[in-house]
Amino acid sequence: MGDEPVNVKEYQELAKQALPKMYYDYFAGGSEDQHSLRENVDAFQRIIIRPRILVDVSKIDMSTTILGYKTSAPIMIAPTAMHKLAHPEGEILTAKAAAACNVIMGLSFMSTCTIEEVASSCDAVRFFQLYVYKRREIAALMVKRAETNGFKAILLTVDTPKLGRREADIKNKMIAPQLKNFEGLISTEVDDNKGSNLEASASRNFDPSVSWKDIAWLKSITKLPIMIKGVLTREDAIKALEVGVEGIIVSNHGARQLDYVPATISVLEEVVDAVQGRVPVLFDGGIRRGTDVFKALALGADAVMVGRPIVYGLAAKGEYGVRRVIKMLKDELELTMALSGCPTLNDITRNHVRTRVDNHHCRL
Repeated sequence: MGDEPVNVKEYQELAKQALPKMYYDYFAGGSEDQHSLRENVDAFQRIIIRPRILVDVSKIDMSTTILGYKTSAPIMIAPTAMHKLAHPEGEILTAKAAAACNVIMGLSFMSTCTIEEVASSCDAVRFFQLYVYKRREIAALMVKRAETNGFKAILLTVDTPKLGRREADIKNKMIAPQLKNFEGLISTEVDDNKGSNLEASASRNFDPSVSWKDIAWLKSITKLPIMIKGVLTREDAIKALEVGVEGIIVSNHGARQLDYVPATISVLEEVVDAVQGRVPVLFDGGIRRGTDVFKALALGADAVMVGRPIVYGLAAKGEYGVRRVIKMLKDELELTMALSGCPTLNDITRNHVRTRVDNHHCRL
């Protein structure tokens, strides 16, 4: 197949060709000036790999566990919203691809397929993303449904007291579909001529009063482990440990919330140092290559999440596209490990990368 993509970035171009401009802009865009959006990807290019030679790499083992659940590689599907905008079958195909590739899937709170539909589609290990709405009973109901349907963890997204200013969506007057998970509970049909209905719906539903004390409330309504998604500082990592979360996800929401926050890879090590191995630390933001995965692991992440590339694969070639994106990243990671002298994930160390901070210290 002459037009078969050879890397993840080429799937983005295919998705751009396949999708209406409104939907492509929704998936691809960031907030305001999109500085952090560019930095999430560009910051990886400023990290250099330091390979070791003459190591037996005849067998490479990428397998690991996340919260005790086995996975073929330290690569997880990030929770991203509204996959039916990318493909008519939506998250069901994404879940099937996750199962086929033996990786864990994060299902978005804003999924266009229901929790039950995704759960019954395949046997993939699934985690459920949660936003807390002003009507807390909605969050409680979603958590109960996820738990009943075999989801294994809650990914509490904490960086969205309000929706970031996504100017492409405002210009396009982005219209979000009705979400079946919320039928009979809320309406996402908002008439707002000033911009996208996403912004108006978020303003009506998101609870800006959510605070650290609400972790205790969430723990009281579920037995599932809770990972907190949206941590960018040492201070918040320490606070997350104090309130008893079972995992931390370093994320700036794909640079869709506050612009001019750091690229997530640039603050990963700060969070890892604060956590000191007490809970898993996952990384989210800017992964486009297997070398990116390797760099995140070297800086202390237990695994990475991949968001936009999954959607691009889905938009371009359906379930096959998602499977190909995951396989590309896995294959590139395997090659990077071999060429760096790392037969297992435990062999990847901080000494395998050099950052700008390291270069600065060398000059001193």
